[in-house]
Amino acid sequence: MKNPPAITPQKTRIGFIGSGVMGRSMAGHILEKGYNLCIYTRTRSKAADLLAKGALWAASAGDLAKQSDVIISIVGYPADVKQVYLGPEGILENAASGTLAIDMTTSDPALARTLYKEGQKKGIHVLDAPVSGGDLGARNATLSIMVGGDEPDFNTALPLLEVMGKNIVYQGPAGSGQHTKMANQIAIAAGMVAVCEALAYAKQAGLNPETVLASIGQGAAGSWSLNNLGPRMINQDFAPGFYVKHFIKDMTIAADSAQTLGLETPGLDLAKKLYHRLAEKGCENDGTQALFKLFGVKS
Repeated sequence: MKNPPAITPQKTRIGFIGSGVMGRSMAGHILEKGYNLCIYTRTRSKAADLLAKGALWAASAGDLAKQSDVIISIVGYPADVKQVYLGPEGILENAASGTLAIDMTTSDPALARTLYKEGQKKGIHVLDAPVSGGDLGARNATLSIMVGGDEPDFNTALPLLEVMGKNIVYQGPAGSGQHTKMANQIAIAAGMVAVCEALAYAKQAGLNPETVLASIGQGAAGSWSLNNLGPRMINQDFAPGFYVKHFIKDMTIAADSAQTLGLETPGLDLAKKLYHRLAEKGCENDGTQALFKLFGVKS
C-alpha cells in the first residue's frame, strides 16, 4: 500500500468537501497557509469567499478526489459521508492510491471503520477525525481534534491538522476518533441541561445572571458550555455555532452506540428528549444554546 507523501504548503494539493458553519473557516485557514486548495460543496455560493481568495472549484466529490493528495470532509450526516465517499462518484472510487482522506464529520463509528476498510482495498489511507469547539474554535483554529486510524497516517496528517486545531490527539484504530467524539457529545448533552437549569435558577432567584456566571464559571462548575454559551443564553443570542439538528444527530449516534455497547446513558437520554422537544418548536436551525428556551422563568 503506497504511503501518502509528506504534507507541505505550495506542494500538497488539498481537497475540501463541505463549507458549513465550521468548514468554511477550517478551509480558510488551510488556504491562508499557502496550500493549493480545491473545494466541493453542494451549494457553490457557500464557497464564494474561498473561491475569491484563490481556491479552485470541483464539480463533484469524485472530481475533487482525482486532483487531491489529501482530502478533508466535514459534512452534515452519516448519509452525507456515505454519499461523498462511496459509489461511482465518491472519493474511494476516484482518488489515487496513496491519497490520504480525513473525515472530520461527527459520524457513526461503524461507518468510520467501513470507510477505513474500503479505503484499504483501494490503497487509500482513511482517518476519522471529528472536531469539537464549534464556530469559535473553527474561526480561531483552536479546535480539539480526535483521530482514529493508522498512527503513521495520523503523523503524516498532523501538520495539516495543526492548521485547524490545537488539542490534537491520536485515539487509536479506525472508529476511535468517532467513539471519542461520542464521549464528548455525551458529556456536553447532560452539561447543557445543567447550564440551562443553573442560569434559569439564578434568574428566578432575582440574581444578575452575568455576575452569577462570573462566579460559577471560574469555580468547580466551570465548563466550556457554561463560559461560552452561557453568555449567549443570557443575551438571548441563539444564532448557530452548532445546529440543534446536528446535535440531535450526534446524540442519536451516541445513544445507538451506547446501546450496542450495553451501556445505559440516562443523562444523554434526557438531553436528547429535550432537544427533540426544542426541534418540534421549530428551533432545529438554532444553536445548541437555544435549549434555554425550554427553561422559562416564572414571573
